[in-house]
Amino acid sequence: MTGRPATPPPGRNSIDGPLTTEHIRAVTEQITSSVGLDSTGAYLIKFTINAVVALPAAGAVLRIAGSAPTRARIPSVIMVAQWFAEHDIPAIRLWSDIHQPLEAGHHQATLWKMAPPGGPAPTPTDLARILKTIHSFSDSPNIPTWAPLETMRRRIADATHIDQSTVDLLKRQLDSVERDMPLLDKERLLPPGVIHGDAHMGNLIPAPDGPIICDFDSTNIGPREWDLTPAALGAIRFGYGPTVHNELSTAYGVDVTTWSGFPVLRRLRELQLVTSVIPLLEANPNLRPQWELRISTLLDIDPEQPWTPFAKASNPSPF
Repeated sequence: MTGRPATPPPGRNSIDGPLTTEHIRAVTEQITSSVGLDSTGAYLIKFTINAVVALPAAGAVLRIAGSAPTRARIPSVIMVAQWFAEHDIPAIRLWSDIHQPLEAGHHQATLWKMAPPGGPAPTPTDLARILKTIHSFSDSPNIPTWAPLETMRRRIADATHIDQSTVDLLKRQLDSVERDMPLLDKERLLPPGVIHGDAHMGNLIPAPDGPIICDFDSTNIGPREWDLTPAALGAIRFGYGPTVHNELSTAYGVDVTTWSGFPVLRRLRELQLVTSVIPLLEANPNLRPQWELRISTLLDIDPEQPWTPFAKASNPSPF
C-alpha cells in the first residue's frame, strides 16, 4: 500500500458494492486513516468469508466482513473476543481504545492486535488444549445458539449467481441432514456449551507463549462434538492423513468418529464448507473452481474426493 493516498477518493460510491480486492484496499486505507494507524506495507492474508489484512507497521490485523451475513455476526464476534479475554483463553485480542466495529461506506471491520512473532508451530495437541479450556467454562457470553442449517439456508436463499439445479441440490442435502439431526440428541459424548465453531489447525497462530486461536465468526452455544469434527473431516476430505485427528483425539480424550452422531456432523461440516463462500463467489472468482469441485463431489458418489482449503484456493492478489 506504500505510495497510495491515505484515504480513498471522496464519496461513498468509491467503496460501495461487493467487497472486491480493490474495495479491500480502499476500505483498509479509509479505516486506518480514521483511527490513525500506519498502513505502510499492508498485505492481504486471505480473502474468503472475511478479508484479513495484515498491518505490520501498526502491529494490527484488520478483518473486513465479506458479506451481509458476516457483517451480522460482528457483534457476536466482539462479545466472544471480550469473553475470551476475560477468561484468559489463548486467543487473538481486539485492538483496545477504539469503538468497534469500524465502518467504511457500508463495509464493516474489526481491528485486532497482531500476534508477536516467535513460538513453535502449532500442533493438534495445542488445539485440543485450547478447546478443552473453552469447553471447561459453564458460563457463556450472550451469543447465538448453534443453528448451522438456518445459516446455510439463508446463504442459499440470497444466492443470485448460482444455477437453480445447484440450489435444488443443496436444499435437498440440507433437508436430508435436518431429518437426521435428532440423532445428535440421543447419545451425547459431551455436554453442550460454548464452542469455537471452526476449530481447525488453520485457525491457530504461533505466539511466543504458545499458539493462540482466531476466527470467532462461528462461535456459538452448541454441541461441543462439533469442535472435534473439522480435524476428523480433514483426514477424509483434505488429505491430511490421520495424524491431526488422532493427536487431537488423544489429547482431548474423545474420538468423535466413534460416536453415532458423527455421520450427521460430517455431512453438516461438508455442507458448511460448500455454502460458506456462496456470498463471495462473484467478488472473489478465484474461489469458484474449488467451490465447483466441492459441489460435484458432495454426494456419496465420491465421498472422499480431496478438497483444497479455500484460503489456498482463493489466491488473493497482494496489495
